[in-house]
This record gives sequence, structure tokens and C-alpha cells, in this order.
Amino acid sequence: MGIKIKIQTLTASLFRRLSTALTRMSIIGPDSREGRRFGRFGEGSAIGWPTGAGFGEEWIWIGENTMISSYVTLSAGMGPNQEMLTNPVVKIGDRCLIGRGSSIIGHWSIEIGDDVFTGMNVYITDQNHGYENLEEPIGTQTPNEEAVSIGEGSWIGSGAVILPGVKIGKHVVVGSNSVVTGDVPDNSVVVGAPGRVIRQHDGNGWQRKHRFTSNIE
Repeated sequence: MGIKIKIQTLTASLFRRLSTALTRMSIIGPDSREGRRFGRFGEGSAIGWPTGAGFGEEWIWIGENTMISSYVTLSAGMGPNQEMLTNPVVKIGDRCLIGRGSSIIGHWSIEIGDDVFTGMNVYITDQNHGYENLEEPIGTQTPNEEAVSIGEGSWIGSGAVILPGVKIGKHVVVGSNSVVTGDVPDNSVVVGAPGRVIRQHDGNGWQRKHRFTSNIE
């Protein structure tokens, strides 16, 4: 029994080491075949393996020294080989970190500035389905597209949702599980669903906002 357990332990250890080595070897970089599919893929940047489902790489630009974690979905358009009207559709700046399991799904324009970090499972999109026609299922109605931008140096907490038309300023904190639906000023903290500004820097220091007051337009 002792020998059997020892063999199982050694086999498991070998498997873990092999799995780790293969995962590291599978990381997508600018010089890999997969990396060359992107419109731009900056030096020092990497996409972790395994990736999430994605397509439209030629319409996606990634800056330099940016880390995109495993299971992240990066997509431009509704499906493979779709011709887009803008280029890039998704632009991620330099020195960014996109957390594990996040999704960035663009159809018109999503621009993420330099030095933006996100937690896990963040969802960012520039498209929503219409709902105006009561005779047609919402899922089949013509979608609406509005550009999204996230300013440099911002932090997007785990589980946050950034919806179409949102413009997040520079040095903004978006709290975990927040849902951002409108413009957010520079140097502020947003929490909740829908998101509300609870703190903002006025040039002298951080000031608390009344909990029932929203500064999101």
C-alpha cells in the first residue's frame, strides 16, 4: 500500500509540473502565431493560457507590457470574419492587467488607457440589445452601440460591469460588482448598481459624497 501511494504521489507531482510547463509554453506573445493575428500586439505583452472564446483579433490592439490573464474573452464583432467599421474596435493600452475570466467584447469602440488594472470576471461591452419593440424578443432586436473608454491609471474591481456609452475618467476606482452606466469623473471612487460616486479628489484631498447623491451623468 505504501509503495502504491508513493507512486501515485510522484505521478501526480510529475503531472502538475508538466501541466505548469505546458501552460507557460502556451502563453501567447507578440511573436507567436496567435499573437500575429492581432492588429497590434506590443512587446512584452502576453495572453495567458487557456484563453477565453474570442475572435476578430485583427481589430484588437494590445499595447506594450500588458498582461491578459487566462480565460479572458477578447472579441471584436458578432463572429469570425466579420468586417468591422472601426479599427481598432478594442484598444488596450500599455502596462495593463486584465484579470482572469474577464470579457471585453467590442462592436464599435472600447478604449482602455495605459496602466489600467482589473480584477477577475470583469465584463466590458459597447453593445446592448434594443427592447423598444414589444412584439419582438429582446434577444433578436437590433442592438445599440455606444463607445466605451476607461481612463489611464484606473482600477476596475472584480465582477464589475461596464456598459455601453460609459466614459470612465483617469485614476478611478470602480468597486467590486458595481454596474457602471454613465460618465465617471477623474479621480473618483464608484460603487453600487447602478454605480454612484462616493468619493472624489478635489485637488486638495479625497472628499466623501453623500450616499444618496450620484455624480454619474
